[in-house]
Amino acid sequence: MLSLTLPSPSLHPCARPRLSDPPRPPLPVVVAAAASRRKRSEDDYHTTIKSLNSKGRHTPRKSLGQHYMLNSSINEELSNVAGVEEGDVVMEIGPGTGSLTNVLINAGATVIAVEKDPHMATLVRDRFGCTDQLVVLQEDFTKCHIHSHLNSLLENKNSVGIKPRYAKVVSNIPFNISTDVVRQLLPMGDIFSEVVLLLQDETASRLADCSLRTSEYRPINIFVNFYSDPEYKFKVERTNFFPQPNVDAAVIRFKLKQVLDYPPVASPKSFFSMVNSAFNGKRKMLRRSLQHICPSLEIEAALKNVGLPVTV
Repeated sequence: MLSLTLPSPSLHPCARPRLSDPPRPPLPVVVAAAASRRKRSEDDYHTTIKSLNSKGRHTPRKSLGQHYMLNSSINEELSNVAGVEEGDVVMEIGPGTGSLTNVLINAGATVIAVEKDPHMATLVRDRFGCTDQLVVLQEDFTKCHIHSHLNSLLENKNSVGIKPRYAKVVSNIPFNISTDVVRQLLPMGDIFSEVVLLLQDETASRLADCSLRTSEYRPINIFVNFYSDPEYKFKVERTNFFPQPNVDAAVIRFKLKQVLDYPPVASPKSFFSMVNSAFNGKRKMLRRSLQHICPSLEIEAALKNVGLPVTV
């Protein structure tokens, strides 16, 4: 028996029906086909290399800390940890080739992607050019005016009855700006509900450790716990990245606190100035290292008030 296999109509999301196209299948079939297509087109090593070569870029830029995720399931887990769902607004820092962006958009989120590298910003714009779920900002995140970009978008969604009062951050960020990103994001509980980041494993472990009885405890730990509730989620082997870094990574989740939940200090700025002064003189007694802030007698009284010896 002679059988013919006819080419199926384009499934590209931007494709328009032609007069010669056969009738479209019922909606459930379309949804199933779209889901199957997404599963088949997961980003992997070959997809990443093809994306990089598409604009003539063969090598990620070491100066920007570019290491691209090759494992789509890890991107799915990042999205799941943040609980990303239909109608959410998500900020992504350094979208790269758009592998995580793709997962976030498929989950139904509107994504604001901040990309410093103009080459990668163009690549992501081109890849998702037909969707209204993506805004690409070609900016250095550490100098980006986040509130101005997000407030109007959140207000617009709220005004038409769409769910999000707060946005989320989900990102695989360059390891070399981890601390700067954490310091910038965590005090933003007024616009973000949670921050999920893929960081160097050692950094993620240190930031999630709330123990005071360790030599690794730093001012950044006090900062993190002041503004959030951190949780180490899982380790990511270095073999999942291109190019492969010299260290493993990990996913950490910060549940951001509202202002009313912050520790009761007169001024966060003054408080952290005191914390930094204390840590700068770790081998000195506090009544000495903090005496430029207030008299030693007041420091001693404060120490006694919390049950500590005056020579601590």
